[in-house]
Amino acid sequence: MADAKFFTKGKVQELREELAAADKRDTKHTKKRIVLKKIVANMTMGNDMSPLFADVVAVMQAPMLEVKKMAYLYIVSYARSKPDLAKLTISAFERDLVDPNPLIRALALRTMGYMQVDKLIEALANALQKCLADKDAYVAKTAAISVIKLYTYDRDLAQRTGLIDKLRSLLNNENSMVVANAVAALSEIAEKTPDFDMRMDFTLSSKLLTAMNECSEWGQVYILESLLYFVPQEHGDAEVVAERVMPRLQHANSAVVLSAIRVVLYMTNYILKDDIVNSFFKRIGSPLVTLLHNGPEVQYVALRNIQLILQRKPDFLKNDIKVFFCKYNDPVYVKIAKLEIMFRLVTDDNIEQVLPELKEYATEIDVDFVRKSIRAIGKCAIKIESAADRCVTTLVDLIKTKVNYVVQESIVVIKDIFRRYPNKYEGIITTLCENLDSLDESEAKASMIWIIGHYSDRIENADELLSHFSDSFKDETSNVQLSLLTAVVKLFIKRPTKGQELLPKILKWSTEDVDNPDLRDRGFIYWRLLSTDPVAAKVIVFGDNPPITSEMENLPSQTLEELFLHISTLASIYHKTPQMFIGGLRQKKVEPSAAFVFVTSQPMADTWMAMFCKLKVVSIKNHLTF
Repeated sequence: MADAKFFTKGKVQELREELAAADKRDTKHTKKRIVLKKIVANMTMGNDMSPLFADVVAVMQAPMLEVKKMAYLYIVSYARSKPDLAKLTISAFERDLVDPNPLIRALALRTMGYMQVDKLIEALANALQKCLADKDAYVAKTAAISVIKLYTYDRDLAQRTGLIDKLRSLLNNENSMVVANAVAALSEIAEKTPDFDMRMDFTLSSKLLTAMNECSEWGQVYILESLLYFVPQEHGDAEVVAERVMPRLQHANSAVVLSAIRVVLYMTNYILKDDIVNSFFKRIGSPLVTLLHNGPEVQYVALRNIQLILQRKPDFLKNDIKVFFCKYNDPVYVKIAKLEIMFRLVTDDNIEQVLPELKEYATEIDVDFVRKSIRAIGKCAIKIESAADRCVTTLVDLIKTKVNYVVQESIVVIKDIFRRYPNKYEGIITTLCENLDSLDESEAKASMIWIIGHYSDRIENADELLSHFSDSFKDETSNVQLSLLTAVVKLFIKRPTKGQELLPKILKWSTEDVDNPDLRDRGFIYWRLLSTDPVAAKVIVFGDNPPITSEMENLPSQTLEELFLHISTLASIYHKTPQMFIGGLRQKKVEPSAAFVFVTSQPMADTWMAMFCKLKVVSIKNHLTF
């Protein structure tokens, strides 16, 4: 609040005069600091202070760190709009780069990296040559990050001046902070450059794991991410790295935990014995469950990553299904993610625990969550045959609540249950028919029409019920129209006297009054079949339906394996590879090696091993080193 007084509009000429006056008899640089605060405040308010560029450059000579910070902030803000004036700062930066104070040296280097002006880029390259070898760890780690900025702006200059090689040499630095920043810089360069060789051998990986013990939490994340460039050539190497990473699963920071899990999962690709692989999967279960005790954002990230792991290993966390029961105060996105995991883990042994939970969720306020809960009940009935009776009873109880959206969603899932278990639950059709007037959603209408048509020989007033839907035929959506057309044809085939009045009307509307080509074509086909060969019509209309399965839609195996290399990133949350939403990124993959055995698919393992033999990779220690 003390600096609020500086946020008043000032004139450029007055501020210039104040800077000039402050240069006299201001040994403690107090006046310079006050004037610079006024300039920065005016910049913040959107006032153009660029005419003061030369005056602020002159102030950079003051040895006070606070003054330099504000002067650097000003220069960064206007350097790109005033590239001709930016060259005036070169001599000032060169003086600061040799200052005895490492904070000033690092600050000058970081500021030069932010400016990215042609006239300063050569000076930045020269400065990095010295700063990468600086004895002070803070300066060296700042230089490592600055190499990324130079590489992004001028890739050829960074390679031509040998800065990448010097950056790699920092991996052997004694200071873990420097190592972590060098790893972060190299990893980012590798992400942006497909042909950049970032692979490392076992010796270097061991050094990085040792340095990780003294790193900050974000330094540990960078090092863990870099371990995905290590390609073990022996099964034992993969086991050793995985074991050394395991202690990170107990870290308080969720990013460290998830990054460690990613490394462990990556290393399991190179481990031959299934029992060892299974033990690693078991050991990463508890840390993932622990993450569910954090805030909703961390919970969601953990849940989305668990969903990925379950697609590869369905019995993962099979004994921890209660952990995924929804809490009353969970955000809806967390509840839906938990719901998917619950369905993946539900079995004949735990359905008694899951079904009451799902029924309770179906009575909550959030409509979307209620719908998904009802669908989960229906999927459980399809997945677990022994529990189908209980699931259907639960759905009937929900229908009796007379809540509109609950009734409609229940009818949709019951249709699939009828298809999965034909001629088994027809006794509930009467209950369904009592709710015809409450149906106003197209999917529910289409499902109810299918049920009436399919069981038209058992529903006495089927013709009246279908006639009820036909009154608004022309105004219905295409899926309702298609369902009604087929249902009326089924009624006519099973009970010609009941359907003979309704069928011509529906066929006429379908072929003459509707623009939908699918509906029109189907109407013509039915008309021709019924007029020429009723027997063939019956075979076609009552032919075998596609089988109903409860399996959730899984990702393609290749996509899934790539996403395993992006655990804890946005890709694992979107369940899409990074290339699908960010351009120019390097594709990650499990590289072939002498130790490579793909545990989930033996044919795939054979393919990779054949590729490995073709490449004739003799030993990673010979040529895949930094």
